[in-house]
Amino acid sequence: MPDIRIRPLTAADEPAWRTLWTDYLAFYETSQPEAVYASNFARMLGSERREFRCLIAEVDGQPVGLAHYHFHRTCWSLADVCYLQDLFVDPAARGTGLGLRLIEAVYAAADAEGAPDVYWITQEFNRTARQLYDRVAVLAPFVLYERRT
Repeated sequence: MPDIRIRPLTAADEPAWRTLWTDYLAFYETSQPEAVYASNFARMLGSERREFRCLIAEVDGQPVGLAHYHFHRTCWSLADVCYLQDLFVDPAARGTGLGLRLIEAVYAAADAEGAPDVYWITQEFNRTARQLYDRVAVLAPFVLYERRT
């Protein structure tokens, strides 16, 4: 039985985090400059309450997944809400329940912060992930618009 652990990001995780996030970005056919990698990693290690945080999924001590999330205010509640921005599990570790465990860990972090709502978006074509999301969340009726550039 493998040793599975979900834990907060540490400074020693930088090389593995970088690889996982690069693979996540590649899945969505995008990339980011080095300055974005450096800034994100530094911010996730900081102590600012509303800054992005990261959870790492480990199997036998090897990082194989991540979840980036943060808390923010909303005009619809006095409580903060939690936005799960990025969720990724290495393809070799998929189907092992790590995606579910990462989502559950974000839910637990939200509960600990008093944030009853957790939400995220995904692309419509991400069918495999959406099968998981349909089990642990409710599909919202909203449509996302983005500024034209």
